[in-house]
This record gives sequence, structure tokens and C-alpha cells, in this order.
Amino acid sequence: MRSLPKFLINLIKFNFNQLKLYLFALILALLSFVSLLNAAETSTDSLIYRADTTQASFVNAQNVLSDSLLNTLAVDSVPTFKPDPAKAVWLGAIIPGYGQIVNKSYWKLPIVYAGFLGCTYAITLNSTRYETYKKAYFDKIDSNDNTNSFLDLPNGAQLSDQILKSAYDQYRRYRDLSIFVTVGYYAITLIEAYVDAQLFDFDISPDISMHIRPAVLKNEYGQSNKPGLQFSLSLK
Repeated sequence: MRSLPKFLINLIKFNFNQLKLYLFALILALLSFVSLLNAAETSTDSLIYRADTTQASFVNAQNVLSDSLLNTLAVDSVPTFKPDPAKAVWLGAIIPGYGQIVNKSYWKLPIVYAGFLGCTYAITLNSTRYETYKKAYFDKIDSNDNTNSFLDLPNGAQLSDQILKSAYDQYRRYRDLSIFVTVGYYAITLIEAYVDAQLFDFDISPDISMHIRPAVLKNEYGQSNKPGLQFSLSLK
């Protein structure tokens, strides 16, 4: 077999060398592409991590602000009003019923003023009748014929001196009693205002429970203890 021509051998060597260059360039290109992919992936992970961190920080800050706002609202929603007992008594002593206004117990005002109206009516009625029967008695016993106011009373001509005196003494007692009742009622309104102010923030929960449980009853007279039942009433 004849040997290949020299130019063909050179062509083959050139193509082989060129192929190696192409392969080397391709490998370099692949390595560069892989490096770029890794860098892009790392950058993407970093961005995602930063986004997650930022979002978590925002959520935590939002939760903190929400808790702070709720705590502030909870504190603000707690009633801070506390009436002054001394102020309620002194103002109530000057103006009837004003102690209840200081305590913001407005629903008690109709009761307070209704009581004062009743006491005032009793004092006025008994005072008027006392003065009427007193004048009639003194007109009856004097010697002046022009003073006869007792005739204006029902069956006044038939009323004796003793009856008129008993009537005006009775209405005088009723008048004095009405005054005492009014003073006592006035004192009660002041005491009520003072106690209401003192117990304004007192817990008056309706939760009243009674418990019954077995117990050992101790005997202080030397006898043995005996079983029994124990009743306990809890006021909360």
C-alpha cells in the first residue's frame, strides 16, 4: 500500500489540532456557563433569603405593633373613674342629691327627690293644720267675739276647747316628727353617697356558691371524733 501524500497528512494533523482547540473552547464555555448558573442561583437564594427575612421582620414588627396597640387599648378601656367620698358627702350636704351625681348614680336621683318631696309635703301639711287648730283654740278661749276662726272648721261650733287643744298638740307632734324624718332621710342620702363612693370599685360578682363535703367532727369533751358534713358558702 502506498503511503498517503504529504499534504493529506498535514491536512489531517491540522484538522486534529483544530478539533482539540474546538473541544478546549467548548469545555471552557461549559465551565463558564456552569459558573454563571451557580452564581445566578446563589444570588437568587440570597435575594429570597433577604426577602423572607424582610417579610419576617415586617411581620414581627406588625405583631409587636398590634400587641402594643391592643395593650394600649386594653389599658385605655379600663375605667379610671373613682369618686371621692368626701366630695360626695360635702356636695350632697350643700345640694340634696348631688352626692349621687358625683358618684354618677343618676338612677338614684328620682328616689332621692321623691323622698324629699314626700317629707316636704308632710311638713307643710302638718304645719298648716297645726297653725289652724292653734289659732282656733286661742280664738275659742278668748273673750273677743270677733275672733271666731274655729267656726271655719268642720263642725267648728261644736268643738270644745279640749278637742281643739288636743288637735293642735297632735299636729305639732306630727310636724316635729316630719322634720325629724326629713333630717334623718337627708343623713341617709349622705351616708348612701359616701358608702357608694367607697365601694365604687368593689367586686360584687353574683357568683355565690355553696359546697357540701364530708368532714370529721372533732369533739372537745373527750369522746371520739365522728363523721359529718361540712357546709361552706363562698362569696366571690
